[in-house]
Amino acid sequence: MLDALTVAVSATALALAAWCGFAAFRDQPTKDWHFAGMAVVTLLALAQLVVGVVQLARGEKADEGTTIFVAYLVGAFAAVPAAGFLSLAERTRWGSATVAAGAVVLAVLEVRLHDIWGG
Repeated sequence: MLDALTVAVSATALALAAWCGFAAFRDQPTKDWHFAGMAVVTLLALAQLVVGVVQLARGEKADEGTTIFVAYLVGAFAAVPAAGFLSLAERTRWGSATVAAGAVVLAVLEVRLHDIWGG
């Protein structure tokens, strides 16, 4: 895995978590700008998914197994979009809190992905 990409995904996810957490603190639902931030984080997670699959296709191996690595890659890619869809159903401060929690989950999944790959 590319360490720089892992750090970029983690940093943007934590920035999104802080931004949406602040919106929840101010009693605001998710707004269009939050969804733009979610799109940026999701695109970075998609890039990581593609890089991970390409590295596996080239014959590189994850230390803890390919299956668990791919499962974490897909889960990391889906974490923020899933939280975003849930926030659409909950148009209160709790929608923003849901996105903040999903972004924190993504950051934790990134740490675990790094460990699984052999970091």
